[in-house]
Amino acid sequence: MVALTGPGAVTCAQGLLTNDLEEPGDGAFVYGALLTPKGMIVVDAWSARLGATVSFTVGAEGRERALAIFTRSVPPRLARLTDRTSDVAVYQLAGPNALAIAESAGLPVPPASGRVHLALNDTTEVARPTEGAPFALQLTVPEAETQVLAARLAAAGAVPGDAATLELARVLAGWPRLGAEVDDKTIPQEVRYDELGGVSYTKGCYTGQETVSRLHFRGHTNRYLRGLLFDAEPPATPAAGWSAVTHLDRDVGRVTSLAWVPESGVAGGGRWVGLALIRREVGPGVMVRAAGRDARVVDLPFAAPFVGPA
Repeated sequence: MVALTGPGAVTCAQGLLTNDLEEPGDGAFVYGALLTPKGMIVVDAWSARLGATVSFTVGAEGRERALAIFTRSVPPRLARLTDRTSDVAVYQLAGPNALAIAESAGLPVPPASGRVHLALNDTTEVARPTEGAPFALQLTVPEAETQVLAARLAAAGAVPGDAATLELARVLAGWPRLGAEVDDKTIPQEVRYDELGGVSYTKGCYTGQETVSRLHFRGHTNRYLRGLLFDAEPPATPAAGWSAVTHLDRDVGRVTSLAWVPESGVAGGGRWVGLALIRREVGPGVMVRAAGRDARVVDLPFAAPFVGPA
């Protein structure tokens, strides 16, 4: 996590982020990205506005990128840049009972999505993402208080999630990740930023806006992020390292992420799903060959049940 603090923090963030932090006001919690001048994603972030501070939660692989952009673009007289990575811990609660568990642990939940507030004597940020996110609540707590918070969450019924479970939640939500769906040539609209609420078309100028706005108002992307529902039989793992997606013997895209969805109540049952950047004309319902397996292209997020017949 990195943060900007000072009288110009919101203004500086507003000039860099694809989303709007000014209109929703203090307490906003929004998803967006920092772009190159040509409109390509450099790093994505969940941004929280609290008073004179704007905090950016970025993945580990995006931390240095975010720091480089802010160091280069934000005048120190307007806002101070802080790397909070070693000072705070970030928890993300997912699942249908996440909000109830947080409240049981004594954490007041923001009343609406896209909001953040302080709790536990103003030491913990409790943020509720916009609809469709792969998590229901984000908690940012000082590193020294992590054991106390973890104990409270566990007593309320929370269980730690392993990497595979967290990745499954992300894939089912159709949420892009830096280094998977997003590379140095990715434009926000290619990876569902319109559907995710990650771009504002009414705010003022920001770096890369010209490309993003022109695409929105005058055209469309040539490729788009879709879901892949692999045939249940055979239940073999899609080929690792083989990302090609083909349709009618033509290369139409690449697989970016894979996840196994277990079937409830059936030992060893389930099926593979994935995300892929595919040419726009290959729409939902089309059968393709992906990572060496047959799969059906589907809209995102994945609809339940995921393990029924294709």
